[in-house]
Amino acid sequence: MPAKLLERLLSKLEESRYRFGHGAGAQVVSLLRVLDRHGFPDAKSLLRFHETLMFLRAFPQSVGVVRKAESLLNSFSKRVEALRRSGADMSAFDPLEVSGIAGTQMSDTLSFDVARWLVKRISGGVTIDWDEWDEARTLGAVLPRFLPLLEDDALVEADTPWRKWIELGCRKKNAAAEWLIRRFESLPVSDRNRAELYDSLRLPLRWDLGNSGVSRTRNCERRRQIFYHDGPLMPRSAVSLTEELAKKPPKLVKLSRRAGERIIDKVREAMLVRYRELYGTTLGDPRSARRADIGRGMSIYLWNLPPERRLPLRAYVAGLTLNNGVPINYIEAIGLCEWMEVGFNTFYTFRGGETGWVYAQVLRCLTHLMGTTCVSVYPYQLGQDNDEAIESGAFWFYRKLGFRPGRPDLLKLVRREEQKIAASRAGKPRTLTTEDPGGHGGRLNKPLEYRTPQPTLKRLAAGHVFYELPGSEVGAWDCFSTRKIGLRVNERMARDFDGDADRMRKATLRSVGRSLGVNLSSWPALQRVSLENFAVVLDLIPDLSCWTLDEKQALARIIRAKTKPDEMLYLHLTQRHARLRKGLLGLGS
Repeated sequence: MPAKLLERLLSKLEESRYRFGHGAGAQVVSLLRVLDRHGFPDAKSLLRFHETLMFLRAFPQSVGVVRKAESLLNSFSKRVEALRRSGADMSAFDPLEVSGIAGTQMSDTLSFDVARWLVKRISGGVTIDWDEWDEARTLGAVLPRFLPLLEDDALVEADTPWRKWIELGCRKKNAAAEWLIRRFESLPVSDRNRAELYDSLRLPLRWDLGNSGVSRTRNCERRRQIFYHDGPLMPRSAVSLTEELAKKPPKLVKLSRRAGERIIDKVREAMLVRYRELYGTTLGDPRSARRADIGRGMSIYLWNLPPERRLPLRAYVAGLTLNNGVPINYIEAIGLCEWMEVGFNTFYTFRGGETGWVYAQVLRCLTHLMGTTCVSVYPYQLGQDNDEAIESGAFWFYRKLGFRPGRPDLLKLVRREEQKIAASRAGKPRTLTTEDPGGHGGRLNKPLEYRTPQPTLKRLAAGHVFYELPGSEVGAWDCFSTRKIGLRVNERMARDFDGDADRMRKATLRSVGRSLGVNLSSWPALQRVSLENFAVVLDLIPDLSCWTLDEKQALARIIRAKTKPDEMLYLHLTQRHARLRKGLLGLGS
């Protein structure tokens, strides 16, 4: 196909994603059939085709669009392989925004929990990427556990052939990664310690996606019912967060253990092929998984962490959104009392599809599940050390939904920016040097809408933004962070315990145990760990011993609830303990 014709067809297909109404679906199918009959001469054009297919599968206009898009995606690896055989430059498949396409390979340094899951998910298809590893000496401290006499080589020689040692030890040349994972699984230590030991190796792995369902191309659930869009996609400007959060909460259905495992696998796949790991997607507890079917083809899944891997103070919820069975974004929410921080990331391919409405539905589910009334977004989401968020204007996405900066100086800055935007929209003329409609260079005197400069966006991204639901104390959590509590605890450890964490834990455990009147010997191991974590914090509250008996007993229930199967019980109990809330706010602000 001539390059110009291919360009026209791809552009027309990309435009068709946002065309709806009578005949729109048939026009899309017709374009897909034409493109299906022709090859793609370069990676860039093939990538454009792939991303449009993915979007159409998530936001289709008709049954025909779904069927044709699925057919093309299911055989897409053949197109990638044909392009590779032609000698084309394949480097366009490498960037994070487009990684994970069927027919490509991936290489990454994975955590132990994801690496263990991957070697089981792609049995025999995961290898150690020796060419990308420059930290082989770290093996000397770990591998002697698994390879007899390795110390005689590793501890004194400068040229230890690590690869040879491992490959001889596991018999099969390409099974080194799987063998090493099995060896770590056999260590008589806790899951946490096992993961820490493996992660210290920073071992790069390589795997071939082939035409598997792990690939981004085929990572889609079949649904009995598909929502077909017969009208424009909902823009952010049509979304009122206030109105959405005032609606009846969505119904969250508890999943079976098996269904929970499937959705945890789904999010691990979605994150893996995008070179991302999130604590809650890596370590999600399938027993806690819930689903809300929102409408418009969207389902939101949420889950907690298993009791043994939870955070010391905050409660954690992670999640995944599927649109017509296609993963379109992931979710992270971390809460304490009525406050929660929310991370929300829509995958690059789907950022033109109803993102504002999806975010509102995610918050409806989270505030209902977690009982929180103060929503906070941390600076990275807004653009702090995140160029992608700066370029997309992420700060304004949240601001237009009603979020406010927690810092007074940033609130003042954003109001100045809003005044500039309002003035430009009112039509104040600015001189713009550009080409005129006739194609001649010149100066056009016409209204030009003001855009916030990137340096200003970076300043606005320097602090949290907040959204308070009705009944929430406005500004209460503006200056709070659990990091501040942690730093105060460590400051005390250095001052009063000579930097010895064990001494501090034992001392504060005794002190808080006496204050609460609890029998430590009767507490199970996990609950005792929870009490140890709380004790280093509670011992900083000067009037703890003066709390009423009811307040102390309620606090003991909270600490025990941290390890219950449903961590939301713990979070809801913290919301009912006014004195604990006051103490934590004081320490963390």
